[in-house]
Amino acid sequence: MRQEMAADPAAIEPAPIDAAARRASLTERTTAQTHEVLAGRPGGLRTAIAFAGPAVVASIAYMDPGNFATNIQAGAKYGYGLLWVVLLANVIAMLFQGLSAKLGIVTGRNLAELCRDRFPRPVVLAMWVVSEIAAMATDLAEFLGGAIGLSLLLHMPLLAGMVATAIITYGLLMCERFGFRPLELVIGAIVGLICICYLAEMFIAPIDWSAAAFHTVTPQLADSEALLLAVGIIGATVMPHAIYLHSALTQARVPVRSDDDRRIVLRFSNREVIIALSMAGIVNMAMVMMASSAFHAGHPEVAEIETAYHTLTPLLGGAAAGIFLVSLIASGVSASTVGTMAGQMIMQGFVGFRIPVWLRRLVTMVPAFIVIALGVEPTKALVISQVVLSIALPLPMISLIIFTSRTDVMGTFANRAVTRALAIIATALVLGLNGVLIYQSLT
Repeated sequence: MRQEMAADPAAIEPAPIDAAARRASLTERTTAQTHEVLAGRPGGLRTAIAFAGPAVVASIAYMDPGNFATNIQAGAKYGYGLLWVVLLANVIAMLFQGLSAKLGIVTGRNLAELCRDRFPRPVVLAMWVVSEIAAMATDLAEFLGGAIGLSLLLHMPLLAGMVATAIITYGLLMCERFGFRPLELVIGAIVGLICICYLAEMFIAPIDWSAAAFHTVTPQLADSEALLLAVGIIGATVMPHAIYLHSALTQARVPVRSDDDRRIVLRFSNREVIIALSMAGIVNMAMVMMASSAFHAGHPEVAEIETAYHTLTPLLGGAAAGIFLVSLIASGVSASTVGTMAGQMIMQGFVGFRIPVWLRRLVTMVPAFIVIALGVEPTKALVISQVVLSIALPLPMISLIIFTSRTDVMGTFANRAVTRALAIIATALVLGLNGVLIYQSLT
């Protein structure tokens, strides 16, 4: 049965904005603004912005260094040919992030908690193990990406860049001590920086806009390596940890007392998902187009982030290379922060166990240090990590469809037939791509 979030109406009713309210924290002021809307008071753009945050935080997972790695390879080797995969992946992401947000808003529970409550214990433990592996694969990509960017920008060893990335991400995680709003604003600012960087790249790189438009809506796979990249793009775009995390970010952010309140919050949430994920999709497509215009004609062999950086300088100038590095660093440190949050939530949701943030940060860094110590090429590790994510992806997708389609969980907010059908088709597509990939690998 859907859980109602009990609250004292007097406690929810916002107090008049006086000197004490102005001294309130960012989180308290944001909560007060959302309460005003639920109380029926008119609100403008500033009030609407108060509801924004969860989808913006989740969207950073769709612009992480794993996307850089797969998009650079896709653009360099296949030109604009895989743009349709990027578009498809972002449409799927938009659907499932919207469902995840709805689950948290309506039930007051996150996806991992519902799995723990409603699935058999062996299934829950198996899902937790797979989800932890996916979280580590996620952090491998994000952590390595930030470290690569810092090492290239500051001309330091990669291991030193990894240590610097660890310190920065831990500092960002400390923002949570002041409530949810400061971290939302910091991540939102970083998302804006990444978008500005790739907007600038579009003005620098000579884009063939007609070819880009054609391949955005024309599905094609040139060979088996294109299939591997397609699966990697989907794994880098539709992220398992982001599906889990979004439901946790919305589950208690705006306390609701009735179905009318839920409808209002859902309306704001759906708008934010569309806007945030559209921006993430545009950034991903811009990555492919930049790599295609810069490398495809003369340097299709470019496959590593370091090679892309050094090749950009003579092709498009130092400004393009510098902007590329800034966006990579911003992506790595912010996505690694969000990945640590998701890993903590997954552990707490599935097994009810929470560890200190510093320990969680340390545990998720270990695979990255092992990969570098073994001499694995960093960008290759990034691409493989995205394939691992794509293979782990169906579990949260299937679970989310099950829960959001059940009236005993969602009440009147259960998925309609069209939404359920689209979600099933998207999940089947991911499963099909993964099956083909595994078959090719074995044979």
